[in-house]
Amino acid sequence: MNTPPADRPVTVPPAVDPLFLVAPSVTTYDGAVALTNASGFFFQRGERLYLVTSRHVLIDQPSNHRPSRLAITLHLDAQNLSRCTEFSMLLYAKGTAAWRQGKDGGGEIDVAVLEIDRSALPEGAIVYAFTPEHLPGDFDSVPIDAALCIAGFPLGFRDTVYQLPVLRHAAIASPFGVRFQGRGFFLTDARTHRGTSGAPVVTRHHGLTREGARLPWQLLGVHSARMDMGNRDRGQDESLGLNCAWYADILLTLTA
Repeated sequence: MNTPPADRPVTVPPAVDPLFLVAPSVTTYDGAVALTNASGFFFQRGERLYLVTSRHVLIDQPSNHRPSRLAITLHLDAQNLSRCTEFSMLLYAKGTAAWRQGKDGGGEIDVAVLEIDRSALPEGAIVYAFTPEHLPGDFDSVPIDAALCIAGFPLGFRDTVYQLPVLRHAAIASPFGVRFQGRGFFLTDARTHRGTSGAPVVTRHHGLTREGARLPWQLLGVHSARMDMGNRDRGQDESLGLNCAWYADILLTLTA
């Protein structure tokens, strides 16, 4: 089987749901030293391709986390998923951050996009990507009882043979379309761990065009971190099990 170049649509159906291939693992490095594991996903705007992840994956001043590069895992065969390679990207160019991040009236937004040089991708790389078509047209189109999935790498855990993410099932925990506490995210109810930062928060969607139907999921948000109460008695009270998911429409601003 001949695998099409990364800049052309994949014509052979993959061996798994494309959601597993849209979300590569992310490892941050300081030079050759591995620092953290995280999650991310591909987003395409026109001919431009981006990696999306949480901003704190790329820089986190309180913990002095300042990686110089990151690496993602790419699949090279839509049928033989064990054929993978690592693809590295620098985070700075002449001392300037290569990624884009944003803020709004509520403050900093914990989402970042890093443009991917398509010409540098390895031959045969399989890339499925969300597009603006996968974003909700309006907030009312997402019912409060929608079944959600979060595709990521909790604590760096993955299928080590096929380098695939795992799915956590989730529910919407705050009114979708309302900025929780005035900030640009909504809450999800799901069991999550460190390493899931940057994962896509999605729901099944069948009303896409033929091209968009190759990835039949609606992109609702970008998972950021767990939400908890500072005054919780850790000896008596369990974690709330709630998480922050930044609204995905920020991607339209960051990729404009």
